[in-house]
Amino acid sequence: MTQYMLTVHSVEGNAPREGDELQRAYQEVDALNGEMQAKGVWVFGGGLHPPSSATVVRVQEGEVLMTDGPFVEGKEHVGGFWVIEAPDLDAALAWAAKATAACMEPVEVRPFQSE
Repeated sequence: MTQYMLTVHSVEGNAPREGDELQRAYQEVDALNGEMQAKGVWVFGGGLHPPSSATVVRVQEGEVLMTDGPFVEGKEHVGGFWVIEAPDLDAALAWAAKATAACMEPVEVRPFQSE
């Protein structure tokens, strides 16, 4: 089976989910996580802190440098992800459809390279 990364994209400037809507999203994502685990497709998943919490580490001219903030500034950023195992892209897209409905954000699907 191929592993796929399903990334949740948040858009800066969009009103954050609050109150009942936020609670519903948490409940639906928890239910989806449980369904993925029960079906045996779940590998790993989690939510991320905002891009302002990121640190970029790189080698430049033989020295390791660390800079605060995201690697790329943008209006959209990754807010969370799932790594799943699916038999094919169609199956991964079906899980992504459930994921976007649950978290109410766009979800990108990308396969991992095979070894």
